[in-house]
This record gives sequence, structure tokens and C-alpha cells, in this order.
Amino acid sequence: MEDLKKRKLADAAGNGELSSEEQLRSLLDPLAKPQLVDLLAKLGFQYPSIAEEIKSVASADPVHRKLFVRGLAWNTTSETLCAAFRVHGEIEEGAVIHDKVTGKSRGYGFITYKHMDSTHSALKAPSKLIDGRLAVCNLACEGLSGSNSTPDLPQRKLYVGGLSPEVTSEMLLNFFGRHGEIEEGSVAYDKDTNESRGFGFVTYKTVEATKKAIDDPQKNLGGRTVIVKLADSHKGRAAQTQLPTATMVPMNMPMSSGYPQPGKPHTATAPVGYNYPPTVASYTDSSYPSPPTAPAPYPTQPQMPYAPITLKNNSLGHPPMAHVGMGGYPYYMGKQ
Repeated sequence: MEDLKKRKLADAAGNGELSSEEQLRSLLDPLAKPQLVDLLAKLGFQYPSIAEEIKSVASADPVHRKLFVRGLAWNTTSETLCAAFRVHGEIEEGAVIHDKVTGKSRGYGFITYKHMDSTHSALKAPSKLIDGRLAVCNLACEGLSGSNSTPDLPQRKLYVGGLSPEVTSEMLLNFFGRHGEIEEGSVAYDKDTNESRGFGFVTYKTVEATKKAIDDPQKNLGGRTVIVKLADSHKGRAAQTQLPTATMVPMNMPMSSGYPQPGKPHTATAPVGYNYPPTVASYTDSSYPSPPTAPAPYPTQPQMPYAPITLKNNSLGHPPMAHVGMGGYPYYMGKQ
């Protein structure tokens, strides 16, 4: 039934029969997307006018024509970037992105083609050697990572350490290209001096090529034996060995306005809800009464004389001692 509808639509277009837009929509509405794509592709191949209309509609949105290019050398210019991608078609806009403060390249750029088919042609060969570095492109709408978002990337990306300063990105790619097709790779260069930092990265298109590069015993490049291992494992070790140190950051504690702060002049503004300086109520004119006088001391009494007491000898033969109390007064005892 669906094939019959497509044949009727193709015959109507071929014979020049006129149909209203509503009738055509009623025929196209039940068709699925793959069927519509197949139908338009056949019509575009048979009729150049339909093909041009399809290209015009598809290229109307620049999102489908804009490429993000990463991995550029620090000395790559916008002219060099456009020259490398002009082989795929007419370029509407292309530029390398530079830092606004330093004016140096940030290592990536954008290319916008005039037609979407040129964009598809460039994506068929996403890796390009520009100024000695292998740059990679992807649709800008896919984000800055592009193909790096694939789940098997940690098994395809290699870290290459111990490189000689004379080793260039081209030498690195030629050395590791014997194990398989390389998707992305470059020597790491210093952003300021543009000198080699002694290591680089190589990303293969297959996991098998990555394993071959690791297992290869011949790892002599530029007169040195280089270190080859998965980049993910190297990044994990670097994260363990370089722990960030905690720093003490001085902070100014907020204080209410109107009170003096150390090191700052005192402002005359008073705190909200308070008067500064505070008002003090005045004293009343009434005088307070005189404090009470201390009571007079008790009168002194004269010492009372006592009659002398005669002492008797006790049975032991010792003369009895007079009992003396406190203050020299005699101590009286009861009768025994």
C-alpha cells in the first residue's frame, strides 16, 4: 500500500499532473521518515530543480554547516585554517579563537561552510595536519568534545612521555601510525615559548591499534626510549600525586556601622535604632537626705574588784595553782 502511494506521487510529479498542496500532504502524512527521505532522494536525483530546493532548505540553518576545529598549533592563523578546509567547498566564515587579554591562540577555531554538503565532505576526513599538528573537526552543535564523547575513548587514547625536544608532531604521528589509523595526536607544546613539553597524546580509531602500540617492544623515538601507556591511567596517577594544598584566605568580618573598626577611621553614622552618643537623663534638683550617723559606742565599764582567795595545799603536797581564765580574770569552778 505504501509503495503504491509513493509510485502515484512519483508518477504525478513525472507527468506534470497538478495537485493541490492539501492532496499532496494527505499522501505524505502517513509515510514514515525513512520513506520520505528515500522518496525525496529519488526525486532530487531525477529532477535537478528539486535537488537544489533540498540543498537550499537543508543549508538554511548555519548549525548544520558550522564545524568546531580543535588541536590547532599556537602559531596557526585564521588564513591557514581556512586554506586547510577550503578543499571541501566554499567557506562562508572561518577564524581561530584568540585570548582577549594576551592575544594568543586558544588552540581551536570554527569553520562555517556555505553549503551543508561541504560540511559532510569535511566530516568524512575529520583529521587534518595543520602546521605540524593533527587537528580534528566535528559539528559545532555537538559540543567541544565531538567524537571524544565515545565510551571507548579511554581505551583508545595514549600518553607518550619522555619525548626528545627535537620530536615534532609529524614524527610522533609517523612513528605510531604503523600500528593503525590515528584519529588525533600531537606533541604538547608550551603556550608561551612554543617549545615541546616532553610528552604528547595519540588517539587511535580502534582499541586493537592501541593495544598493539602498548605491546610493541620497540619504543625508541628520537634517540630516547619513550613511555607509552593509556592516558587515563596517567591522569589518575597525576591526580593522586598532586593534591591541592589548602590556603588560608583572610576575610573581613562584617561589623555594624557606627562603631570603630581596627585600621579604619570612625564614621559618624549611628547604627540603626540607636542614638550615638546615647542621651543621659539629667539629675533632679532635689537633694538627697544626709546619710544616717553611726550609733554611739557603748559606755566603758570599770573593772570590778574581787576578794582575794586563800589557797590550800592539796594531798600531793604541791601548792595549788590559781585557775586563770582569759584576759587575766580568775577561772571559777564548781564545788567538787
